[in-house]
Amino acid sequence: MKASTLERPWLSAYPSGVPADIDASQYTSLVALMEESFQKNSASVAYSFMGKDISYAQTDSLSQAFAAYLQGLGLAKGDRVAVMMPNVPQYPVTVAAILRAGFVVVNVNPLYTPRELEHQLKDSGTKAIVIAENFAHTLAQCIANTPAKHVVLAAMGDQLGLLKGALVNYVVRKVKKMVPAFNLPGAVRFNDALAQGRRGTLKRPDIKPDDVALLQYTGGTTGTPKGAVLLHRNLIANVLQSEAWNRPAMASLAPGVQLVYVCALPLYHIFAFTVNMLLGMRTGGKNILIPNPRDLPAVLKELSKHKVHNFPAVNTLFNGLVNHPDFNTVDWSHLRVSLGGGMAVTSAVAKLWLEKTGCSICEGYGLSETSPSASCNPTDSKTFTGTIGVPIPSTWFKLLDDDGNEVPAGQPGEIAIKGPQVMAGYWQRPDETAKAMTPDGYFKSGDIGTMDERGFFKIVDRKKDMILVSGFKVYPNEVEEVVAGLAGVLECACVGMADDKSGEAVKLIIVKKTPDLTEAQVREFCKINLTGYKQPKVVEFRTELPKTPVGKILRRELRDKK
Repeated sequence: MKASTLERPWLSAYPSGVPADIDASQYTSLVALMEESFQKNSASVAYSFMGKDISYAQTDSLSQAFAAYLQGLGLAKGDRVAVMMPNVPQYPVTVAAILRAGFVVVNVNPLYTPRELEHQLKDSGTKAIVIAENFAHTLAQCIANTPAKHVVLAAMGDQLGLLKGALVNYVVRKVKKMVPAFNLPGAVRFNDALAQGRRGTLKRPDIKPDDVALLQYTGGTTGTPKGAVLLHRNLIANVLQSEAWNRPAMASLAPGVQLVYVCALPLYHIFAFTVNMLLGMRTGGKNILIPNPRDLPAVLKELSKHKVHNFPAVNTLFNGLVNHPDFNTVDWSHLRVSLGGGMAVTSAVAKLWLEKTGCSICEGYGLSETSPSASCNPTDSKTFTGTIGVPIPSTWFKLLDDDGNEVPAGQPGEIAIKGPQVMAGYWQRPDETAKAMTPDGYFKSGDIGTMDERGFFKIVDRKKDMILVSGFKVYPNEVEEVVAGLAGVLECACVGMADDKSGEAVKLIIVKKTPDLTEAQVREFCKINLTGYKQPKVVEFRTELPKTPVGKILRRELRDKK
């Protein structure tokens, strides 16, 4: 251990009971992990949604039927199937089905515009898509330009039983008018697909640790969305790392108590995908599915019905909840882990959360490319460190200069990460993979950090111009490319600005080609082409943009000019 501590100084900060390394070879695939849990926890509740409980046995049976249906479409092992849904029970059922059938999950943000969706379906070569009907109008506008040939439509009430399901669907469609009109000939309803699958038989494919499980789209280092290729073994490793890291906080729970997770983060985001759905599966936990975390009164009303142990969230959500008048209607005394990720946790929010719940927010760090967890503060700590913690088991960090050399102790450098959770590369982009990986297998994060003498890391800057809006990455290149397509725009630049609610927000600076271009036109164009969090909060017109002698726009200068 002494030798390891020299190599990994952070090991001395590990709480008692957390191993230096995990063994990811104990499962051959995520399917093996899931099926073990289905058997072991068959009678337990896996998901709670709008007052309805769905057991592990039901999740097993539903996913088996849906897997048989997907195989019946004639897809080959390794084909990609997209999932475009909010946090509804059909989501985990669909993911389990895709993996059990031997296919690859492609997570899609349900709020994407037709332009964004088309890019992802084409780039991934998606053959089939399972989509909530609320977003079907988006797919209808672009499906003809994509390889997707099969569409399964899910409705909010599909898994709520006949009466309640019909009522929920009526309210969603007719009262709240949340399902815009669409035309998708040949689309099959989710429950009809299940009925077809039950008449078929699931052929069990041979799935190996190095098979691809998931394409998680991210801006990577440039902003052009690329699929991070996550293998079965990458995700297994991150689940086991996360479980080991949580152990000290969970040690005080009485034996036999089922872990209850709050799943308010969207499951299509890698954070919730791993630390809610997959970790919940491994630990036999119950996930409370929250379809709309922005509706804070509804979130608190739902949480008041449960004894909650594990709550992964972004700073924005912690802040909104802890300052809400209904916060104390929830019994927070059972909370053991409040995991902050996706964006920096602020000390004011951490202080108030600890005061009101008795459970400190434990800040972690990771990326789509690392499945996602790479570092975290100890879960038994009662102090807020303002750092991203220490590398989790089996994970190495180093800090690099622009030439790829390790920086001297105490100096800032780009955080590079090595471990079993690091992606295999970017989907069909060897050029981008080569740029992101070092010859000795470290992934270059694009974040500039420092390490203290105990091995705790702190992020001090970003190498790239990425903007972080409530934990979602916005890449200026993408926004600028879209806005440049608007008639009347000569040139534009996109930068991040501080925002009390979301941490950062998008600011757009435009030089007009024609004098009659208005802010309203710009906003409408952005609304059509960019999902909500990528749209500018501030639109500013200028006569010129600051540039280098060779004509490159100086975004940093625009950021510094308040």
